[in-house]
Amino acid sequence: MAIPFIREFDAHYGALQRVSPLIRRVVANNPGPFTFKGTGVYIVGGKDVAVIDPGPDLPDHTKALQEALTGLNVTHILVTHTHTDHSPAAKWLKAHTGAKTYAYGPHGSGKAEEGVKVEEGGDMEFAPDIAVRDGDIIEGNGWTVECVFTPGHTSNHMCFALKEEKALFTGDHVMGWSTTVVTPPDGDMRAYMASLEKLLSRDDAVLYPTHGAPVTDPKPFVQAYIDHRLEREGQIISCLASGMTTIPDMVEHMYAAVDKRLHPAASRSVMAHLIQLEQEGRVVRDGAQYRFA
Repeated sequence: MAIPFIREFDAHYGALQRVSPLIRRVVANNPGPFTFKGTGVYIVGGKDVAVIDPGPDLPDHTKALQEALTGLNVTHILVTHTHTDHSPAAKWLKAHTGAKTYAYGPHGSGKAEEGVKVEEGGDMEFAPDIAVRDGDIIEGNGWTVECVFTPGHTSNHMCFALKEEKALFTGDHVMGWSTTVVTPPDGDMRAYMASLEKLLSRDDAVLYPTHGAPVTDPKPFVQAYIDHRLEREGQIISCLASGMTTIPDMVEHMYAAVDKRLHPAASRSVMAHLIQLEQEGRVVRDGAQYRFA
């Protein structure tokens, strides 16, 4: 029986879903406030396939992934970035298939090049067999993927463009259900905004986020992401103008309608914006307080 194409996000955990002629997906059973209904693992190709973001190393998930890959030959493992809901199962998949892993580099590798040491908040065990860079081409049997470097959410974040379908796998750079969290020091708002502009200049027909439904009209969606960040920046400027000088005060005001359990993440996002404003010479930090330059 043919697998029906998905049009919206479907949380049938572990079930193989047909996304397009060349793409299938398996959703991990790891729903949460940052993963939505779970990590979507994409399988690209016919019989010889690439797996994009194998997901968390959970027994029920790896079992479901093994069943989904029955009869297929995994030739490539592509990893967008090294958060723990994306890359840990790559180790298991590599051991079971012998396929090589492709990614920008280990967790924090983008910042390491700038001399910045990041906290151990990701999958610190992962290192790709093959380090890829922007514009690199990865070819399989019947499919071609271009690497599109999009730092910001993490310093090593890489999107993958399937040329045959003008489809871009966006990892967490663009999600199908929420805005993306940018957490310093590995997360970088200035880099994130530049990466969004980069996507806006592309001609992708569809975006496939790791979390959430496909985005079938990319340009307005990406522009909305940019507008949202500019709106947050404007709110921070307004907070400073009204005498709020600390991140907790700004978060309490800006995210008053948001579940307080999400305020710690919101604090990191506000910090990311303030760091960008510092870099641009618009804001000065004095300890925990901020003021206009």
